[in-house]
Amino acid sequence: MRGKALVMALVLGLATACGGGETGGTTAKGGEDGTPQVTISPADGNGKARPDQGITVTAAGGRLGTVSVKLKGADVPGTLSPDKTRWRSKWTLQPGAGYQVSATATSAKGKSTTATSAFRASRATAATRVNNVVPSENETVGTGMPVFVQFNKAVPEKARPAIERAIEISSTTPTEGAWRWLSAGESFNGLPSVVFRPKQPWKPRQRVTVTVHYAGLKIGDNVYGDRDVTHTFKIGDSHVINISAKTHRLVVKKNGRPVRTWGVSLGSGGDVQGDGIDHLLTTSGVHLTMDHSRLERMRPPGKKKGDPGWYDEKVPWATRISNSGEYIHQNMDDPSCLGKRNCSHGCVRSPTADAQWFFHWSYRGDIVSITGTKRSLQWTNGWGYWQLPFAQWAKGSALGTPITTTQA
Repeated sequence: MRGKALVMALVLGLATACGGGETGGTTAKGGEDGTPQVTISPADGNGKARPDQGITVTAAGGRLGTVSVKLKGADVPGTLSPDKTRWRSKWTLQPGAGYQVSATATSAKGKSTTATSAFRASRATAATRVNNVVPSENETVGTGMPVFVQFNKAVPEKARPAIERAIEISSTTPTEGAWRWLSAGESFNGLPSVVFRPKQPWKPRQRVTVTVHYAGLKIGDNVYGDRDVTHTFKIGDSHVINISAKTHRLVVKKNGRPVRTWGVSLGSGGDVQGDGIDHLLTTSGVHLTMDHSRLERMRPPGKKKGDPGWYDEKVPWATRISNSGEYIHQNMDDPSCLGKRNCSHGCVRSPTADAQWFFHWSYRGDIVSITGTKRSLQWTNGWGYWQLPFAQWAKGSALGTPITTTQA
């Protein structure tokens, strides 16, 4: 047996030990006098424990009482069976990490056995990682904000149910929502992702914590997740922005009350390209604010310098609302269009003071509803996820069912 020797403390009885192999367990055997038997897997001294197997403690001839599992001095959570004969770690093991286990079982006659095991999870595996979790740590976001778990590599379909089960999401107010898997082509930034969207907008002014228990998850043949990731962020005030291409007005509401309004100019239309899309029309639908750029360089999609309709401008106070180049930004052209007619290349042109105010005031994930144009926002365009009915969104879950966040 390699590594640290098995240590057993026996109370009111006698036990003997036998060691297990790399996939076996360490057993503290019961005695003829009715002392219970305790088995811990992985075995004591194991240096190549499979990360996806977790930790199991079982008792025969008695019930488990105290089960202590430590990783770097911190408790490892687990679940005890109703009959108290089996304890199972809640999550998989961190590759390369060392664990210490101590467990005590007691028989009906009051005789006890305590067994310990120290082992290390294998590091000799290929690893994938969670590339990022969005929103950022401690970021304040809008009530429409989705939660992104982004991976550095494509995730096989057979691994997706386990990953969904391994994501804990809690919020101050329990919130129903669902995960949906996006391919790199569907993702707004080209990274394979699983995205959580609430059924209804988040209640404002609360905290949300997302923990991805990715360490040790089996992703493929001899491929495991490398580490866990946790992000906590805040839902801010409710910000809802309504924009009409018919009235040429933008109305901002905070927590249900109008706080500011101004005249805008939306896309003029008239540039239908080979894909059949009029690229000069603003898209109608429920958008989300995505990011802010103090000075954004803008050029028409599908065109090059010298083509009809070519432009190359640097536009201030730009708040992105889609991936197709739509922003709420400072007007750079004819000011007589604002509030009267649609003259833009597809963006929402605004007076300088209003664009600057909105740039600083808005969160990522604020809801921007645009109406009155003949071009619809596609749900894969930026963060257009609210364009899908919730039942359809939830069908993209590997588990096929909505969830409710636990209360933080």
